Amino acid sequence: MQDKIRKILKDHGRLAVDANSLAETTDLYQSGMTSHASVNVMLALEGEFDVEFPDHMLKRSVFESIASITSAINQIKN
Repeated sequence: MQDKIRKILKDHGRLAVDANSLAETTDLYQSGMTSHASVNVMLALEGEFDVEFPDHMLKRSVFESIASITSAINQIKN
């Protein structure tokens, strides 16, 4: 799952660093991801994992790290 998330971050996150070099807990916003880019990441994640983020998960903390994104997707799928 994390490889797919890293690819999406690379393609849509507009990060200042290579997504493959990030630790799971690295703050993506501090790594250059903007709010606009996070929307694009969210849409790409929904398409890749065939999920829909519920309203209560549409907040900065859900998309702030690879670990938090992984946790959110696991919660949605279960």
